[in-house]
Amino acid sequence: MTAVVFIHGTGVREPGFSALAGRFSVGVTALRGGLRVVPYYWGGEHGATLAADGASLPPASRTRRGPAAPDAADDDTAAWAALYADPYAELALTAAAGAPAAELPPGSLPPDQHLRARLAALAAEGDAPAADLGPGLARAATDLAAHPLLGAAAAALTPDDLAHLAARSLTARVIADALDSDAPLVPAGATRDAVTDRLARTLGASPPGRERGVRSLVLRVAGSAASGAVVRRRRALTEAAHPAAGDVLRYLSRGEAVRAGLRTLLAGLEPPVAIVAHSLGGIIALDTLVLTPLPQVRLLVTAGSQGPFLYESGSLPSLEHPAPLPDHFPEWLNLYDPRDLLSYLGAGLFPGRVTDVAVDSRQPFPAAHSAYWTNPAVYRHIVDRLP
Repeated sequence: MTAVVFIHGTGVREPGFSALAGRFSVGVTALRGGLRVVPYYWGGEHGATLAADGASLPPASRTRRGPAAPDAADDDTAAWAALYADPYAELALTAAAGAPAAELPPGSLPPDQHLRARLAALAAEGDAPAADLGPGLARAATDLAAHPLLGAAAAALTPDDLAHLAARSLTARVIADALDSDAPLVPAGATRDAVTDRLARTLGASPPGRERGVRSLVLRVAGSAASGAVVRRRRALTEAAHPAAGDVLRYLSRGEAVRAGLRTLLAGLEPPVAIVAHSLGGIIALDTLVLTPLPQVRLLVTAGSQGPFLYESGSLPSLEHPAPLPDHFPEWLNLYDPRDLLSYLGAGLFPGRVTDVAVDSRQPFPAAHSAYWTNPAVYRHIVDRLP
């Protein structure tokens, strides 16, 4: 009788594991009878916990303000977050909220013409006027000068407000580009605000004094104090997320105990044995099989596993690139979902030793990472290769 050891991934705890293992057992035995499904639940004994009940978490509030007091700093942070996501967000909202365009009197200039000229002059200076933010100001100024909504926004604002809006857009664009390129340095808020004020004056705003930070339409639309709400909910968010992240860190630093538990389980099984492992469970199985010859194990199936990535990046505990898999390592079927951003390929790293097979759950990430065990194609691929 073939034994199939099922190993769960990160963040799984009871009663969720029993439901997961039960679903796997039903799925695999429906296609092939006579299998012995053996679950390996490592999360209870070896999974991460907040041992001191979250003593490492900062307090919910950074100040002594009363609970009802507004947090202007958090308001600004929430607004800048919206602008980093879309540097033209405030421009679009202002244009949409303005009155319909009216015909201009003969001989008058469009209200955006002066700003467009100033943006063109700013672009000609290169990136130097915002060097503290990093590169990209010239490109940002050129793009903003050509933006089709600039005219509608200019018609809805005073020249002073329009200059501040444009300055915020430029600053947000430069910082957003830096974030997209994984720049190692991002300016602090004080530097960001100083550069924004300087750009606003260059674009025709009055001297600083009336406006500080972000006081804009985007704040009201994006939602006031969104960042503060996240800070206040940090304990709940951490307690919800820490088992998954903590499991990975705990395994990479203290993984021998969970590998020893798997070796003990496998030692008590008659061959042939197959291991089916999800996510971090695949890393645990991979390390165990690399480090210890276990001839009763004839097949390893990983689903949504980061093992190949850890190996290539030099982070896999058991094997360092470019060392090959040992001769005693069993056949390896690696199932991945193209939409699962936590699944990786092994065939290119271990030619002839790994078979990569795509399975499409038609779910977006992160749902795709948890959808393997409700996908009938997964079970068909497993059963087709079981010893």
